[in-house]
Parts: sequence; structure tokens; C-alpha cells
Amino acid sequence: MIKNTTERSFSAFFLVGIPGLESFHCWLSIPVFLLYILTLLGNALIILTVKLEPSLHQPMFYFLCMLGLNDVALASSTAPKMLSIFWLDAHLITFDDCVAQMYFIHTFCIIESALLVSMAFDRYVAICYPLHYATILTTPMVIRMGLAGAARAIIMVLPCPLLILRLPYCTKYIIRHAYCEHMAIVKLACANTLINQAYGISVALSVMVLDLGLITMSYIKILQAVFRLSSKDARSKALGTCAAHVSTILVSYIPALFSFLTHRIGRKVPPSLHIIFASMYLLVPPTVNPLIYGVKTKQIHDRVMGLFFPNQNMGEH
Repeated sequence: MIKNTTERSFSAFFLVGIPGLESFHCWLSIPVFLLYILTLLGNALIILTVKLEPSLHQPMFYFLCMLGLNDVALASSTAPKMLSIFWLDAHLITFDDCVAQMYFIHTFCIIESALLVSMAFDRYVAICYPLHYATILTTPMVIRMGLAGAARAIIMVLPCPLLILRLPYCTKYIIRHAYCEHMAIVKLACANTLINQAYGISVALSVMVLDLGLITMSYIKILQAVFRLSSKDARSKALGTCAAHVSTILVSYIPALFSFLTHRIGRKVPPSLHIIFASMYLLVPPTVNPLIYGVKTKQIHDRVMGLFFPNQNMGEH
């Protein structure tokens, strides 16, 4: 007989929030709430702008809408529970809900990475092969790229909850975190978790190395092509668009990399600092992305201003 290792001595985990800063939870809720509201409003505005403006029905802006939808989903999988901890002291989360939250968070993070790769490829084709842009990046191709990114994430993360469900959880049920994260759950198991840890590391490294490598290659080719352009205005326009993309990439990857390394080698990093950074990489990029694109992308900026100040916009024309 195979022993059932999924038995637990408890039915829920206790999420601490920000360890060591429990007395400041009320104050910490303010930036979390503001970031979440700005995420919802900013991304909704970008998606609405693209939907209402026919001239924005282009691959670059389709990818931007996909990114906006994913950002809303990512923030919504994290912020509401964090706010319930900070405001209502609702620290308990059932085992199944915790595993589900973990699955959605990591899935949306990998989808985000895939979308950043797709957007880098979009800029690469637009700048390096402008005459073939319309034939390469058709609407069906954009849809296929989006679905491929989502499928990759769903398949890659799926073994994580399955491997967690096979572990026994005996006495430790306190998660020193603000949300259910893979390694935070795995560390509580009273069994050998080498397989879980190895799989988690392999997924994180493969996604980061592959996606960052593809993005870096794209932008090296883009910069080479941009500096060969004879028109100063064309160079400026291309660099402006790329600057928005690079800003988004840096905001997304740097806090994520810090959190990943802290889990493995950052033993001396204070838990509160680690959890703050781990929360930042889920809450800040979804807030910042629409602001970056709203400011840096002229088409988005002009259409948004047109929505709020239609008379002024008509006067300019």
C-alpha cells in the first residue's frame, strides 16, 4: 500500500503579511490600495482607448491590450487578499485557495514575460523589416503568439500544485509572506522537497534566461538598425518607442530577480525587505505599464488626451 502523503493536520494556512511590520499593516495598505486602483483604471483606459480608436488596431497595441488584461489579472490575484490581511486581519487562507493563488500568480507572471518577448519581436520586425511588417505580424499571428504564451505558462506551472499536493504538512502552517508563493508553501512541508525546489528553480531560470535572451537579442538588432537610419526624426521616434518597452522590462524583471535570488541565497536579507520586493514585482509593473505607454507612445498619449479633452483635440486639428 502507498502511504497517503497528502494528509494535513490543518485545513488552512496563516499568511503573516509583512513579517516584522505587522503594526504598520494599516499604513502599508495605502500604497497597495493605490497601486491596485491605478492598475485597474490605467489598464482599462489603455484597453478602451485601443478599442475605440481604429488607427490603433495594430499588432503593437493588441499586445499592449493583452499585457493590460494580464496585468489586471496578476494584480487581482494578489492585492485583494493582501488588503484583507492589512485591513481586516483576515490572515487565514484555505489550503486549496492558497495553492490556487500560487498557481495563478506564477502563471500570470510567465504570461507577462512571454508578452514582453512578443512586444520586443513586434518592434524588431517593425524597425528591421518595415516593408514586411504587415505580412509577418498579421492578426492571426498575434493571436497565435498570445495563445502560445498562455499555453506555455499554464503547462509549465501546472506541475507545481500537483507536486505540492503530494507533500505532507504536519505542524507548520504559518506562511511568512503576504501571499501564497511557491517556495513559501514548499518550505512548510515535513518531507523531502528536493523535487519541488528543483522544478521551481528550473522553471524560473528557463523562463528568465530564454525570455531575457530573446529580448536582449531583439533590442541589439533594433539599436543596430536605428543607428543606421538617416532621418533624425525616425531615429528619435524608434528610440522613444523602444525606451517605453525597455522601461517596462526593467520594472518587471529586476524586482522578480531580486525576490528569486533572495529565496535561494539571500539568507541575510531581512524578511520584511524580501516580502516588500516580492510584492512590488506583482503590484508595481501592472501600475507602471500603462503610465509608461501613455507617456512614451505618442499614439496612445494623443488618443487618451482626445478622450478627456475632445474640444482641445479638435482645435489642434
